[in-house]
Amino acid sequence: MTDERSTEFQRARSAEQREIRRQAILDAATQLLSEMPVGEISLRELSRRVGLSKTNVVRYFETREAVFFELLNRSLAQWIEELPAELPSPMAHGAASPAAVTDALARSLAERSLLCDLLSALGSELERNISAESAREFKLAHIRLLDRLADVVRGSMTGLTPATSRELVSLTIVCTAGLWPFAHPSEAVAEAQRDPELAGTRVDFAQRLGRTLHVAVTGLLELG
Repeated sequence: MTDERSTEFQRARSAEQREIRRQAILDAATQLLSEMPVGEISLRELSRRVGLSKTNVVRYFETREAVFFELLNRSLAQWIEELPAELPSPMAHGAASPAAVTDALARSLAERSLLCDLLSALGSELERNISAESAREFKLAHIRLLDRLADVVRGSMTGLTPATSRELVSLTIVCTAGLWPFAHPSEAVAEAQRDPELAGTRVDFAQRLGRTLHVAVTGLLELG
């Protein structure tokens, strides 16, 4: 049975109308991600939440992975826009120390759980059920965003070259993907980690990422 809302989506004809429909799907995915991990969100559940049939949803995104790819790149683009205000500027009070920049970078990421959730699911979850064309489209857009991110980071830290800033960004993404799940364990693991003997296994994401990136950038600056 088709409800009134589904009919409205089917009738979307203009580019503006299609974008409104796409945004509604992305908003529903964002809400679901605040309630459950990426791996538990099916296309059926996403369709139900947005009030559409699966057939209507795939008119805008061919798979659930395509929804999360789009959401990831939009979240990344928004972060890149906001990041310069959160990073120390070498023009303000002399050169910002590498530690100050990497700590600020880590704190900024820690405040963006949606972006970190999606980055941590990228290699293990989202890139497993997609066509080559979808992967190509996503990665081309993604790499352009990472190039912009590298420019932002290089503008805040003296000594980085275009190549080393891109390498630092790559390491930031990989380390975020690896550390985020350990910093947000299941309830059972979190309870187990209350044991004093397991205190050292608890991960403070911002602190650990900042330290890891500081070590990485020290090496990059040394190697040139």
